[in-house]
Amino acid sequence: MSVIRGSALTNYHQLVAELGGDGSKLLAAARVSVADAGSYERFISLPNSARALEDTAVALNAPDFGRQLARRQGIEILGPVGLAARTAATVADAFAILEKFMGAYCPVISARVTDHLDPTLARFEFEFLLTPAPPQAQAVELSLGVTLRVLYHFLGSSYRPVSVHLPHQALTTASAYQRYFGCPPFFCEPVGGFTLRATDLQKSLPKDLLTHQTAVDYLTGTLAKRTPDSSQLARILIRQLLPTGAIGLGDIALHLGLHPKALQRRLGAENATFAELVDQTRQEAAERLLSDTDLSLDHVSRQLGYAEQSVFTRSCKRWFGTTPSAYRLSRRRF
Repeated sequence: MSVIRGSALTNYHQLVAELGGDGSKLLAAARVSVADAGSYERFISLPNSARALEDTAVALNAPDFGRQLARRQGIEILGPVGLAARTAATVADAFAILEKFMGAYCPVISARVTDHLDPTLARFEFEFLLTPAPPQAQAVELSLGVTLRVLYHFLGSSYRPVSVHLPHQALTTASAYQRYFGCPPFFCEPVGGFTLRATDLQKSLPKDLLTHQTAVDYLTGTLAKRTPDSSQLARILIRQLLPTGAIGLGDIALHLGLHPKALQRRLGAENATFAELVDQTRQEAAERLLSDTDLSLDHVSRQLGYAEQSVFTRSCKRWFGTTPSAYRLSRRRF
């Protein structure tokens, strides 16, 4: 599933504001829910979030936007995965946790430590397993920047990797990368990551066996065994895309990296249909917008992805047994 925790965009709004931009507009243009950005509890579309980072970098004339955002994040964005990692016995054990449980944070991230031709070195490799791959240079640099912060957390702020490897061309001067990562950069590499000293991986971390085991048990029991249900992910994307009207089966399947028929099969296995999910999501959104906002009915209709307000009115009568205006009035009395 091509989704990632909303915490991947932690502090996005603050950085965009500092650079003179409007984060809400930029996220909305990329079809990323403003409310979900920064929330670990919510999943967002990985292709859409990657697009948001790319578009933001262009709009703000900030080619190093991903690296700047990484300075405002840390291992905490990984939630329980980060907790299990930072309470492991050694740095190597921490990276083993990341490799094993990263799917709980993003099912299409591969993070692994591999051997190096030089036995005194090791490679940390990171990539998004997306097909087709969207423009993602900013997302990769954000991820590598966060990885650098994780290394600082494990090994101290004075730590310097041997080298950093980026799968794209330089977005700024090579010297800017050298200053940021504290090591020589290599561009257009087969896969992104860092070259590390093997001895660094053996460094001990402050142990908290109880916390570590609790986090591992939680991940093993509730997160690592499966990705979120297809119906849950589809509902999230439908909710985010409602105002655009691009909520057809093909639209949602594309965001999830699935063929429409494959998505239908998965929903069927969960006793759900796509049409039901769209209708339920619209009903929930309508109830919230009519009860908690003063938006005009035309605006509410458009927020729900309806081309005509009359269609919205017919749906309200089916959902609530009355018109949108009457339903809003009845809710305001309580």
